[in-house]
Amino acid sequence: MAKSNSNSATLGGGDRVAIVAGVRTPFARAWTAFKHWNEADLGRAVANELLNRVDIDPELIDELIFGCVSAPMDGPNVGREVVLRSQLPKHIPASTVQMYCASSAYAAVQGVNSLLLGTSEVVIAGGVESMSSARARFSLGLSHALQDVSKARSLQDRLKALSQIKAGDLLPEQPAIEEPTTGKSMGESAEEMAKQYGIGRQEQDEYAELTHHRAAAAYESGKFPEVMQVLHGDNFDQVIERDNNVRADTTVERMARLKPVFDRRHGTVTAANASPLTDGASAVLLMRESRAKKLGLTPMAFVRSYAHVGIDIQRHNLLLGPTLATPIAFERAGVSLDDMDLVEMHEAFAAQVLANIKIWKDKDLCQRLGLDEAIGEVDMDTFNVHGGSVALGHPFGATGTRIITQLAGELQRRDKNLGLLTMCAAGGLGLSMVLER
Repeated sequence: MAKSNSNSATLGGGDRVAIVAGVRTPFARAWTAFKHWNEADLGRAVANELLNRVDIDPELIDELIFGCVSAPMDGPNVGREVVLRSQLPKHIPASTVQMYCASSAYAAVQGVNSLLLGTSEVVIAGGVESMSSARARFSLGLSHALQDVSKARSLQDRLKALSQIKAGDLLPEQPAIEEPTTGKSMGESAEEMAKQYGIGRQEQDEYAELTHHRAAAAYESGKFPEVMQVLHGDNFDQVIERDNNVRADTTVERMARLKPVFDRRHGTVTAANASPLTDGASAVLLMRESRAKKLGLTPMAFVRSYAHVGIDIQRHNLLLGPTLATPIAFERAGVSLDDMDLVEMHEAFAAQVLANIKIWKDKDLCQRLGLDEAIGEVDMDTFNVHGGSVALGHPFGATGTRIITQLAGELQRRDKNLGLLTMCAAGGLGLSMVLER
């Protein structure tokens, strides 16, 4: 497809949707720096930092939308808690959306739609995850028995209700990262994908080494200005200013020592070539181009198109979202892979990244998934140039707007025109977005 730089295929036409600014906390492995922080704490931190960095009257903000996967039972509308606990005016309406790993990217999509419809003029979109705060649940049997106890009117009725509790009911149910429909974990799906598309252990570890080294180099050269410093610790006297999973000195040889996690006999997915459980938050400020100009703000980039898809996970691997969503986003934008100056793909697993890339350049593999043509061959020199989720970490609800900010910032620094971000998500979901400058 020929290059197209006109605004005719851009959302908003002559008044595009602008990404004005983005910020995030450092991403910390679960149960480390942010082990005592909950979702509202992390979300409040990025909301306040966004206000501190952008010269805008908070009263002009019309809406806040946050993504969160493991929302807390005592405050499931995390977005509203962020508003109530931050410097934002308390009258701002807020909502929380859930699209698994693409949650904050979907929050941004919702913000884009609000701006296009004219129901909002300035939107904060973001996401947060605190895996350190994920709690074990009572079993259903114990929950029912305790409910009966609370309703009992006599000691005899209470004893009768308690007598229904079985020994197994007393065991807590740990939060599980698995598909409710299939019962398979994401890692098991990654293993299946690696076997189906011939992605070996060596190839996965080499990719993991690359993404760690790129992330470390990016920090050393100041390519993560969006990452804020955060005080933490019991007395808030410790500083975290970088993602604490990035390993500048990791090597394929070191990773080779690790055993597979999900298929211990024949598997290739390990803790080193998969994204870790992570805590963190991120947010972006969105508005129409005309509004930014009126406020004297310079956009980082603009949203040209987006697409999200669902996959029949009984027929296809659930990590194929980037392959199925990207052609739709390209068609809506009037562009192709050859037009992209930069590509960012969420790294749930090295195997998932490498399999999608392999499919993209193979017409036969694409057609087996219902596509008309191959998407194209990825230039690895312009792909995840500063590392991705395997190195940086993956707070489920926050990764989407992390990638949006990272891509928009690099397009701006390189003075390039077009970029693609694409994500797989649990449940057989995918989301892709084309940004332009």
